[in-house]
Amino acid sequence: MSHKISRRLFVASGLAALAAPAMAEPPAMSLRPLLRPPGLGAGRAAAAVEALIAEARLQGDVGYAVTDTETGAVLEARAANTALPPASVTKAVTALYALDTLGAGHRFKTRLVATGPVEGGVLRGDLVLAGGGDPTLDTDALADMAAALKRAGVREVTGAFRAWGGAVPYRRAIEPRQPPHAGYNPALSGLNLNYNRVHFEWTRAGGNYTITMDARSGRYRPDVTVARMRIADRRSPVYTYHDAGARDDWTVARGALGGGGARWLPVRKPELYAGEVFATFARSQGIVLKAPQVIEGAPPQGATLVTHESDPLADILRGMLRYSTNITAEMVGMAASARRQGRALDLAASAREMTGWAQATLGMKTTDLRDHSGLNDRSRLSALDMARALAAAGRADALRPLLREFTMRDARGRPLRNHPVEVQAKTGTLYFVSALAGYFTPPGGREMTFAVLTASDSLRGRIDPFRDTRPPGARGWNQRAKRLQQALIERWSEVYGG
Repeated sequence: MSHKISRRLFVASGLAALAAPAMAEPPAMSLRPLLRPPGLGAGRAAAAVEALIAEARLQGDVGYAVTDTETGAVLEARAANTALPPASVTKAVTALYALDTLGAGHRFKTRLVATGPVEGGVLRGDLVLAGGGDPTLDTDALADMAAALKRAGVREVTGAFRAWGGAVPYRRAIEPRQPPHAGYNPALSGLNLNYNRVHFEWTRAGGNYTITMDARSGRYRPDVTVARMRIADRRSPVYTYHDAGARDDWTVARGALGGGGARWLPVRKPELYAGEVFATFARSQGIVLKAPQVIEGAPPQGATLVTHESDPLADILRGMLRYSTNITAEMVGMAASARRQGRALDLAASAREMTGWAQATLGMKTTDLRDHSGLNDRSRLSALDMARALAAAGRADALRPLLREFTMRDARGRPLRNHPVEVQAKTGTLYFVSALAGYFTPPGGREMTFAVLTASDSLRGRIDPFRDTRPPGARGWNQRAKRLQQALIERWSEVYGG
């Protein structure tokens, strides 16, 4: 199936119809199955599901809904109007929002802008690396842009070298209530490189360590100085961070390093990071640039010398849904909001804009989203709203082609490669929060849409995000929640599969 999605088909398929009065007042308890094996009553089916929930011992809320994708009919629901944290299931809503607003073929652009004329190979003015909110820009792309600048005839720049990220309001971290060293929680800007992460690697020889900080991607791994690391003689905390103005200063505990290793750390100076890496590649092309400076305000004015375009939005969303990249979700969500409002919005305002869209277009009346990625645990939506929205998207074939195949597993977590039920879904996980939503097709061929949300606010309330990197009981709780989700899918396949 082609990944190109018709925006007209997406809108005309009936997403807006979800807000119609006939879809209001959904049932909160299990409904009688429309199709079921002979001799199996609705009460017995509901009792079996309650036994599965009791067995999971989640000490929290469990809400679910399952619908017939073709008709939108609700087959079964439990606590389906209870608004719970969706975690990364939010990204499915963000994908629909971006597709509806920007279109599947939308591409992000990163430009090199000259503020003065180019005469005899000399740019008599400033060179500006101007970001357009591309969440997938990487080191390889900057290397290609430097080579393209040389092909454009530039060999010298007399003015300053500047970096502009004002297409998206700067934010130091997606969610401030996360550990400072979490690579999945970087800064946001209109100019982002390598998902705003820097690669920290350490090797041990004798009693000494060699450390590197680089901006690696597929072909290159240039060292950077905008992010610096120092080894400290302590056992904990493992990492500390200090904003040193023009750079990110990190320390790492010597007692935590062991024999060697590597990890990605978040970047808090995204414009300077991208600027330093680009200057490295420009220098390799014989173009020596001054140290990058960050400019704010309006987009730079001048002639565009080089433009790098991202892959189409549909491909970006497929990667986002597969790898659950938070910065991608935030960038595409904020780009959609900027398109709708005609100006850039900060993250909170953009999330409110998407919430309003979801309520009006998808009929998600219980929805209150605080970001586009699901990293903020204050976001809320209900299982029934999510299932119905996915059913409408399924009838338009708007989202399912972008979702990854979900592998069913046995009680010990081992993949069941030949499982008879096909599932395409988006997962969502925070400590003591586990969500799963998408589509499943039993052997009978009847496609169904579902959402399962599980959360324990009381257990989450005990977590100190800056100290509890592995809260006691969280791993077991999340594993039991995931087993429950799969058990529910198998149960629904048996009861409603036809």
